Amino acid sequence: MKSLFERKIDPVRQAAVVFAGSLAVMLGGWALAATGIFPTDALFAWSIATGFLLLFGIFNSVLSLNADSSMRYWSRSIYSFMGLAFANGLAAWGISGVPVGEAESYKWIYVVVTVGFLVFISMVNAMRKIVEFAEREEWNQPRRRNR
Repeated sequence: MKSLFERKIDPVRQAAVVFAGSLAVMLGGWALAATGIFPTDALFAWSIATGFLLLFGIFNSVLSLNADSSMRYWSRSIYSFMGLAFANGLAAWGISGVPVGEAESYKWIYVVVTVGFLVFISMVNAMRKIVEFAEREEWNQPRRRNR
């Protein structure tokens, strides 16, 4: 059986799975708070939204190593991240009743997670290019390239 990190999973599918998990945890927290079993903070949904967004960023960056076309994967990852950020934000707003502008520091956490995602995906892409370049070179005597 293949490891999770050996599989080629489309970023759109990853975002859909992460959103489903995020929504399930948000609704579970809301249900527990509504019944009084486990009181949660008013911004609980926003913390779940940002946490799952970070989870997507990390796993998406690592899974990009197995992509056939790194540029196609990169662009689909960016669009998937934007869609997930929007969907998670709408879900958190709908469940908590607090818009992102009033969600204390979560607006800035969203910005930090977004920048972190861009850094993660860029670093992995750069490492992949370096490894591909190194695999083409002969280490005992590198080829001279004519320019």
